[in-house]
Amino acid sequence: MPIPFVGSIVAFVIALLIGGLAIYLSARVLVDVDDYGRAVVTAVLGAVGWAFTAWIPLFGPVIALVVWVGVINWRYPGGWTKAAIIGAGAWISALLILFVVNTVLGLGIGAFGVPGA
Repeated sequence: MPIPFVGSIVAFVIALLIGGLAIYLSARVLVDVDDYGRAVVTAVLGAVGWAFTAWIPLFGPVIALVVWVGVINWRYPGGWTKAAIIGAGAWISALLILFVVNTVLGLGIGAFGVPGA
């Protein structure tokens, strides 16, 4: 008998790995940090920060974006500007990865830890 939430867990893990890969690729190119595990943890922490702030009326999404970039800034060297560029690169990477994965495999998944992807 199948367990009802297994599909959700698998989708979450795949989305987390894709979000981590997107952050990893961006950080690898920009600040030369070669640590996929660090990127996955950053994706989780960024998603938690986003979840705690995005609900705030009127300014929530802006605050959430600043928090998400702040997590990247905290986890990687280079300051706020490089963190914002890593975030933008992660977002673009996630969209490209998701396009390929969803097109080739016919899945409908997102990227956990990368807002809007």
